[in-house]
Amino acid sequence: MNIDLILRGGRIHTMSAVGTTDAVAIHDGRIIALGEDALRLDARVTRDIRGKTVLPGFIDAHAHSVWFGLTLVELDVAPARSLDEIYALVAERASDTPAGAWIIGAGFNQMSVGNRYPDPDRLTIAAGGRPVWLKHTSGHACVLNRAAMSETGVYEAALRGVEGGRIVLDERGEPTGLLEEQAMRLVQDVMLPYPLARIEEALEAATAHYVSEGLTSVTDAGIGGGWIGHSPQEFSAYQNVLARGSLRTRQQVMPESSTLARHGEPGAAGSFVGFNTGVRSGLGDDRLQLGPAKFFLDGSILGATARMTEEYHHCAGSHGYYQGNRDDIRGHALDAGRGGWALAMHAVGDEAVDLAIDIAHTLRAEGITPPMPHRVEHGGVVRPEQLTELAEAGLTVIGQPRFLTLYGDGFREFIGDDRAEWSFRSKSLLDAGMSLALTSDRPVAPGAPLSVIESSMLRRTESGHLYGAHERLTIDEALAAYTTGPAQVTGWAGRKGVIAVGALADLAVLGADPRDVLPEEVSDIPVAATVLGGEAVYDPEGVIAV
Repeated sequence: MNIDLILRGGRIHTMSAVGTTDAVAIHDGRIIALGEDALRLDARVTRDIRGKTVLPGFIDAHAHSVWFGLTLVELDVAPARSLDEIYALVAERASDTPAGAWIIGAGFNQMSVGNRYPDPDRLTIAAGGRPVWLKHTSGHACVLNRAAMSETGVYEAALRGVEGGRIVLDERGEPTGLLEEQAMRLVQDVMLPYPLARIEEALEAATAHYVSEGLTSVTDAGIGGGWIGHSPQEFSAYQNVLARGSLRTRQQVMPESSTLARHGEPGAAGSFVGFNTGVRSGLGDDRLQLGPAKFFLDGSILGATARMTEEYHHCAGSHGYYQGNRDDIRGHALDAGRGGWALAMHAVGDEAVDLAIDIAHTLRAEGITPPMPHRVEHGGVVRPEQLTELAEAGLTVIGQPRFLTLYGDGFREFIGDDRAEWSFRSKSLLDAGMSLALTSDRPVAPGAPLSVIESSMLRRTESGHLYGAHERLTIDEALAAYTTGPAQVTGWAGRKGVIAVGALADLAVLGADPRDVLPEEVSDIPVAATVLGGEAVYDPEGVIAV
């Protein structure tokens, strides 16, 4: 029997006890042999990769695929370095936008424009009276102009307030156009759901981009509901794109917690929290799977809405806030855990991390074992004593070191240097015995795996400040945190993230070995090819294809 493919002549880092080898044999989507054992087999295709480096396909355990795909077609305001530049970009887009149609922009970050926010009147003028919706890069806020505020009922809502969110007012008590957290639902109630075809187009664009960076598995951290969802049919969009053969990467998706409802009376036999059918985490296969349920406990440091035990330095008296009543959030998360869901708890501030630890401890004390590990998303500030508590609760923190490169100077201004030392940890998580998964949170930040890996080793801000030197990773630790670590966190240990007999044949073929270059050169390494299940899904130079 001839097997499907043999790759030889390169440096193959297995990310296992085998270490490095020079050949890998693939058949029927899986790895069947390594080294000399592989070379003894006959294959329909044998490719000499001429010294290139092969790693397991990269795994991003926290991104937003639908959201990211949409940003590829929406107005990108991230390059703007002044408010005038934002107004100019809006005016340019307005010239190609029908009268009355919405102008939707992405990537706004007030730190890039002198810590200022667009004026709603100036936005209205720039847009020629069209409604404008600018999404903050954190995903935890947005800016509207006058026309958009009128269409979404912001003026009326400002009088009654919004639980778990805020409509920011000026000194006269008038809405400024800035909406935080749950207040963004005012826009979504008007704009959503997005058409299914648009979501499918976004997924195709996102996953085509992913494979150009060596990514083979991605977890979409929140679909179907809340401010992070774009349609209740998002999972259907995933199924449709997969059926067409244009979902380029393996996808695990997290339903947002508002999609889970209580069925039956609390405490009664048969009562549970979840979907009508009882479907829960783990359903699916290696191409498309339901992951944990996503629970938003708090907000973001960028928006000063993350819940902290100590106040923000730039905003005296403010500790951020929970996205709703704390006890209600806790109860809903516990009921979901009892119903068989793994939990992915968005907790950026250290007080929110306390709540996540409490929830996980409670479930563990009740003897409930999740179908895949419970997680804390982000952990923007984790106090030293919380490291042990997290490990004891069976949690790990899913971090984004690229944030430090792009936003670290602003973080320091907001939370101070003392808390910055506890911020977006990496090395201390490993030292505490937790699995480590580095992620992008794309499109909150640019998310090519090699750039995130580089940031985890350097931890340098845009000003050159060394942000938490004790948290820097070695190249081996960083590579593991994009392969074996996220495989463990997402419930696929041994089947993804390694080049081993029986594992899925997912590979990233690189033009240089990350172990051979300086840390600041890692992001410049080209991705020569990406292999998913033994098939080349990205191969611009014909490295794999015949």
